[in-house]
Amino acid sequence: MSSNLSLGTAKLLLALLVAIAVVLAAGLAVGQAPALFGVEEEPEASITFSDQTTNGSSVEVESVTLSDGGFIVITNSADETVAVSDRLDSGPHENVTIEQAEEDDGDLVGQLTATVHQDTANEGTYMFEESDGEEDRPYTEDGYPVSDSASVTLNESEGDAPTDSFQVESVSLPTTATTNETVTVEGEIRNPRDVENRQRVEIRVDGEVLERKIVSLEAEETTTVSFELETASLEPGDRTVGIYTTDHGQLDTLTIQYDTPPDLEILEANDSTATINVTLPEDGFLTVENESQAVRGIGENLSAGTHENVTLEFDAEGDETLFVVLYSGEPDEYDEEEGFPNADPIMIDGDRVQAALPSDDDRVRENDS
Repeated sequence: MSSNLSLGTAKLLLALLVAIAVVLAAGLAVGQAPALFGVEEEPEASITFSDQTTNGSSVEVESVTLSDGGFIVITNSADETVAVSDRLDSGPHENVTIEQAEEDDGDLVGQLTATVHQDTANEGTYMFEESDGEEDRPYTEDGYPVSDSASVTLNESEGDAPTDSFQVESVSLPTTATTNETVTVEGEIRNPRDVENRQRVEIRVDGEVLERKIVSLEAEETTTVSFELETASLEPGDRTVGIYTTDHGQLDTLTIQYDTPPDLEILEANDSTATINVTLPEDGFLTVENESQAVRGIGENLSAGTHENVTLEFDAEGDETLFVVLYSGEPDEYDEEEGFPNADPIMIDGDRVQAALPSDDDRVRENDS
């Protein structure tokens, strides 16, 4: 009896193992084995962040969907974090209001970017910067963070409601400037009260306070306050410039252009070498990188100006899309995790200046023609 029972148990276990093996083999054949055994799929997210007018202390994200929950992080054009949402549960969310923390400086205005981050630390609070990027990393799609950008402007004051704040009647500045000049920005400031007052007036670029002045005005007096704006520290592209008083402000747009516009022209390329014409607005170098920004080749130092027939060598890994990328600075001390400590990609409106290398198929078509 006991012998028969043991034999039956053994047969049952053997049948169970065979069944598991069959299921595993079938799962591997169609690429579903990880799901069958509890391995999580890649987290996914999407976001829509539209242009808007706000009070300067909050923004609204039109919609966001997170597969595993997380946070929405708002950054300005200098890639500085200016606001973070509360933790959001997994699933879709609409009209998410994100308030700026009291300790954060500057208004939520200008060109802002909303990026969806995971909650990998499971702390319920945003830990990405505190952990040096180890926790709460962004959701990604095709190797890039899931994000959307919007132009955010400040509400005008309510009608003629009484206020002690000086009023900014107008802002005057050039429409364009280069990356190496000083621009005068003027604001017409009015004291709306019937008594003398003394208040601060400040200039902000993309929400960041650059300079403050203390201004005294007689009752109902108007004056012009001027600021000298150094453009060397501003990223090329459309910058939102504003002059603000205690409770009022006016905005305008200043387009920053390189003194020498950057340019890339790939003359020819094969599997390991490219020949390029390049114009650099400042001293820098070229790299070859894939879609995930992994570096496949680093060129020599180049001075500012135009260079023709520059040879750039690289080592491609498999069938990957490669780009020639323009950098300012020095290429020394490159680290795979930290990148270039003494250099940055040259950017225009938040996008890197780069050009795609032709693929094998592109080169075959060129030769056939």
